[in-house]
Amino acid sequence: MTKLVIVESPTKAKTIRNYLPKEYQVKASMGHVRDLPASASEIPAKVKGEPWARLGVNVEKDFEPLYVVPSSKKKVVAELRKAVKEADELILATDEDREGESIGWHLFQLLKPKVPVKRMVFHEITREAIRKALEETREIDENLVRAQETRRILDRLVGYTVSPLLWKKIAPKLSAGRVQSVAVRLLVQRERERRAFKAGRYWDLKAHLNKRPDRPEHRFEAQLVSVGGVRVATGRDFDEQTGKIPEGKKVLLLDEAQAKALRERLLQGTWQVTGVEERTAKRSPAPPFTTSTLQQEANRKLGMSAKQTMQVAQRLYENGYITYMRTDSVHLSDEAIQAARQRITELYGPEYLHAKPRRYRTKAKGAQEAHEAIRPAGSQMLPTDQLPLSGQERALYDLIWKRTVATQMADARLRFTTVTIQVEDAVFRATGRKVLFPGFFRVYVEGSDDPEAALESQEAPLPPLAVDEEVECRELEAIGHETKPPARYTEATLVKALEAEGIGRPSTYATIIDTILQRGYAFKQRKELVPTFVAFAVTNLLEKHFDRLVDLHFTAEMEQTLDDIAAGEADWLAYLRQFYLGEGGLAQQVKQKEASIDPREVSRVQLEDLPAEIRIGQFGPFLAKEENGQRVTASLPPKLPPADLTPEQVEELLSRKEDGPQLLGTDPESGLPVYLKNGPYGPYVQLGENGETGQNGKKAKKPKRVSLLKGMDPASVDLELALKLLSLPRSLGVHPETGKEVRAGVGRYGPFIVHDGKFVSLKPPDNVLEVTLERALELLAAAPAKGGSKRVLKELGKHPEDDQPVTVMDGRYGPYVKHGRTNASLPKGVSPEEVTLEQALELLAAKKASKGKRTKRARKKS
Repeated sequence: MTKLVIVESPTKAKTIRNYLPKEYQVKASMGHVRDLPASASEIPAKVKGEPWARLGVNVEKDFEPLYVVPSSKKKVVAELRKAVKEADELILATDEDREGESIGWHLFQLLKPKVPVKRMVFHEITREAIRKALEETREIDENLVRAQETRRILDRLVGYTVSPLLWKKIAPKLSAGRVQSVAVRLLVQRERERRAFKAGRYWDLKAHLNKRPDRPEHRFEAQLVSVGGVRVATGRDFDEQTGKIPEGKKVLLLDEAQAKALRERLLQGTWQVTGVEERTAKRSPAPPFTTSTLQQEANRKLGMSAKQTMQVAQRLYENGYITYMRTDSVHLSDEAIQAARQRITELYGPEYLHAKPRRYRTKAKGAQEAHEAIRPAGSQMLPTDQLPLSGQERALYDLIWKRTVATQMADARLRFTTVTIQVEDAVFRATGRKVLFPGFFRVYVEGSDDPEAALESQEAPLPPLAVDEEVECRELEAIGHETKPPARYTEATLVKALEAEGIGRPSTYATIIDTILQRGYAFKQRKELVPTFVAFAVTNLLEKHFDRLVDLHFTAEMEQTLDDIAAGEADWLAYLRQFYLGEGGLAQQVKQKEASIDPREVSRVQLEDLPAEIRIGQFGPFLAKEENGQRVTASLPPKLPPADLTPEQVEELLSRKEDGPQLLGTDPESGLPVYLKNGPYGPYVQLGENGETGQNGKKAKKPKRVSLLKGMDPASVDLELALKLLSLPRSLGVHPETGKEVRAGVGRYGPFIVHDGKFVSLKPPDNVLEVTLERALELLAAAPAKGGSKRVLKELGKHPEDDQPVTVMDGRYGPYVKHGRTNASLPKGVSPEEVTLEQALELLAAKKASKGKRTKRARKKS
């Protein structure tokens, strides 16, 4: 009797296969097998003429979704259908959350099995968990499916109804999203706060004191807190909008002169301890990881993006190392608690074990995903060193292991000491901290990737001091300060804010952030997420005309309604009708407001105190200003933070444009003029203009442009240097062994030399404009042989069709995935380390499908 088990990925299939009896066959669906049409080409011919076809949802027929099987999935579906026909029982073992339930339901609807069907769920892939799941199979949960389908329809309705309006009123290719637009608004609001922020300046004193000058451990620091009974002003006393201290606030604001004068006066005085206070405190460990807290800590400690964290966690789960990684729950099973407590006793001793098992309760009402926190799988709680893990997988597993084990460890105990010291009429305060018992600090300290180092940083003890005791001041510093604007969101803090507001669900945060970055609504500056000028324009339009779509409370209510639908407590159809078709529904709002929205108004970004207006055009944001009856415009750099744009920068950008291109001279060969210009990506040189005819009669079809090399000063560029740049790529001569040309040029990845298809990067001190043939031959000889650059970066596993290897390769034009004779380039922004086998198989399938279409077209033509 053959039993067919279907899961989402080949990795998961391979792991589960090890725990099932021989009569079980395991196949992978490669994720979703069908979805709403992604493009017009996927819409079936029989409905293409329908008014709702582009939307993919028949709103007039109870919001009936139009599901299609993408071309890349047709082969997978055909194989699954064949396998179902040969099986005596079908077991749907997709993930246990809403999305997994939905994939299982779609498989059931698409495969139409005529054999018994069971739904099998588990939150970890271990032998015991799989055995138990087989014994406790159930039916597909229609409520979970309906909640996921409603979410998908809502997202489609918002995206496909509002996005076209953005194209018409602001610029092409913009998009709105039910959760995406709210997240963008949070970034924009923070950037507005930073722009409105006015810095305040203040001074204070820091004293370097000794209890005994001959004992280094008796040195400590104290901060000035008051003078003449009046508290000294600190950063928190300033109004962010004015940069000043509000009237009526009784604090002493010191400027530089006052601080230095006070310093000189106090150095002559006697420093005496006037108070010593001690208190003890306990620190308890944080709960085990949920999806949200894992993303936050991985970003803080490991520098991983939310997307990277989820990809690595997915691999750990599918290979049986951790429990399911999409969860809102902080609950730990009895098995996990027992395993953690046993490890603590073995590794740290019984004194580090908490007196009784700690159990955590999930506070969020919408905790609807898996039923347990993210933890190491199984009952062993194996430390990282005992597992065959490396790289990001090792680092993330270690983080999860430490957080889980810490939950069952004893509290840390600390002693805090506060000492006040008086000199004349000034009071200074010193604070100390000593760890009495480290407890869980031995394993895990939030925000630190080294518990031992973090434990040391917790220690900042003061020497033993008594009231009336005199201390020596060895140094007194006058220090100036400037208040700081509100910090921009990082991925970690944005995830935290979204979760706190009830926006989206943790399983969607990685996708939301990735979408914001990919669509050009934000860019990364170090770890900060900086909204673009386009994000400002879109947010302004939505706030003014569709305020509910970007209202935090309204969006959180939508999430709650989806949770209620999943629990069977709300009517999905009634909700969709009210949201989209009801009075004041989205469809009616868009129809009514489309005519009244002025494109000139909404494509303008209003920032105060600037001598020009900012507009969004077809090619991005630009400055515009009327000067002497003429309109002057200039492109804005794509990665300029809106809060940092100053009037001086505006004037400089406009003056560059107004001055126009600088004529450097004439190219003697073509007779065309050579210009030095400035573009959105920096200065460049250009030969001629479109259609311009040179002195020798040559016509410039498309002017040649070359960016200045890194470190070049535009002021130093003359005709000779410009012609050298325009000569790139330049011939260095002929290779003595092959007789083929050797050239030097500049490409996407910087300066290079090339010979017979072999590229070698040029690094300083070699200069692409000066490198000689002899030097080029040396570099070519030292580089790997041709084809050597196509090295294997990562082995992903075997292809489920033929068991042949699937690898990530390093190619001339960037990394790509390879299987047999099929190669597929990695999408922009995806690094080789992030690629999973499932992603590679999808890329390869899509490549094969596109090859098939080209072959068919070629046959038709012939």
